[in-house]
Amino acid sequence: MIKNISKYTTVMMTLLVTLLMMSCQKKYPANVDSTDEVVLKSIKIVNAGANRNTTLEGTIDENSKSISFPRLDTMSDFSNLRIEAVMSDGAALETTSFQLDFKDGSNYFIDGRSTLTKVVKVKNNMHFREYFATLVLKIPPFGADFAKPQIYDYSNNSVGNPTYPDFVSQSTRWTGFDGNKVLIVARTASNPHLLNVSDLKQNVINKIPLNLTGVTGGTFAYSSGAQINGHTYICNLASAPPLKIYHWTDPAKAPDIIGSIPYTSIPTLGSRYGDNMSVSLDANGNGYMFFGDNNGGSVNIRDILRVKVTNYTTLSEPVSIPAQPGVTAWMTMTGVPNTNEYVLTGYAAPINLVNESGALSYTLANNAVPIYGTDARIFTFNRERYLIMTGAARDANGATVLFVYDITKGATTKEALEIFNNKADKTELFKFPLMGPANGAPGTQSGWYITKDVNGTDDKLTLFAASADAGFVMIDFPKKALDD
Repeated sequence: MIKNISKYTTVMMTLLVTLLMMSCQKKYPANVDSTDEVVLKSIKIVNAGANRNTTLEGTIDENSKSISFPRLDTMSDFSNLRIEAVMSDGAALETTSFQLDFKDGSNYFIDGRSTLTKVVKVKNNMHFREYFATLVLKIPPFGADFAKPQIYDYSNNSVGNPTYPDFVSQSTRWTGFDGNKVLIVARTASNPHLLNVSDLKQNVINKIPLNLTGVTGGTFAYSSGAQINGHTYICNLASAPPLKIYHWTDPAKAPDIIGSIPYTSIPTLGSRYGDNMSVSLDANGNGYMFFGDNNGGSVNIRDILRVKVTNYTTLSEPVSIPAQPGVTAWMTMTGVPNTNEYVLTGYAAPINLVNESGALSYTLANNAVPIYGTDARIFTFNRERYLIMTGAARDANGATVLFVYDITKGATTKEALEIFNNKADKTELFKFPLMGPANGAPGTQSGWYITKDVNGTDDKLTLFAASADAGFVMIDFPKKALDD
């Protein structure tokens, strides 16, 4: 009986396998070629631009199923951008318009771009194909193009002209720059003089001597100076009062003595002034002059002489304001445009943000930027905010270098410095070495000027740097431009 069961089981298993094999061999309908293609051959936006009549042809990449368009005019009607396309026979776009939302927070910015991606769906009966269309606003990128410098060099650097001849034996310790003129406060036989920026850019040196009638008194009758909006200022070096301040608008005429300050009568002030001079004035000639005491050169100064300036020539209210640790004889205090903030620096001090009375608002870490950087300035060009400074080479630990840093992020100057201070990467945007030797009197300056276009918008940035025995340099940078 067991033998019969075994035979029965074998027969049943054979039948089961046969049925399974027959089931697996069942035929299904074969693939049938369809004429319902969904190929996108061309596409364009037909109503872009302020007048709704600009056509933008799209570029199709079938491999990535992507579409790119030329940049969109910001005056376009983003609520209804109409598109037209050429497709395979029978195909149609699921939608013939874009609705874009470029509000803050719904997009991202890369080099001034505001970008959105939309899906373009091509349908043909039951078949469809999707493409990803990228749309970019035509927003000019911000800031200066530091990759395209035009250098006009009169420093020890070998890239340009020889070092300007009056920068020898520490005989020229101070300069001024207003975009049109360079002031050279030389103690050489050349005496203080002006240079036309336009001449220097043609490699031409044409000295414009200042009339020095009445310029007398002091350890040196002329020591420091400033060039502001066509106004020339020079002060003497006074180891005893008075500190004299002279003013020119016409270099051929004798200057006006606009200040003769008996500073020892002002409580807490020091004994020697004129080694440095910082002048920050607005377009109407209103603002302040600042002079740091030199009570031993490398010794920290205690106080700064501040003088109020009205209409370029009226000086008043000389007072003493406090300095900050590390601020030494060749200090500077420069105004941040359109604020009541000032940048107080020296070749051994960090960047200090203070008000006109010297009250401290913020200090960068000592290692945020080279500690030997001085005459630091903060300004905005083409909607980017920059910090510039020139290194002072008092000893082997310093180097005469123009530095430029991006501190755009931040609603205020203080916040911008805080954000910059906390960045892991604080690499400068640009730097230029003047190759100055170390010296004991490193009078060092920086400067900037913005050229506007016919519409009054920022077009070109010019930076300036100078230092004792190093010479000076001017560098033009164009504003950033769109790459398409």
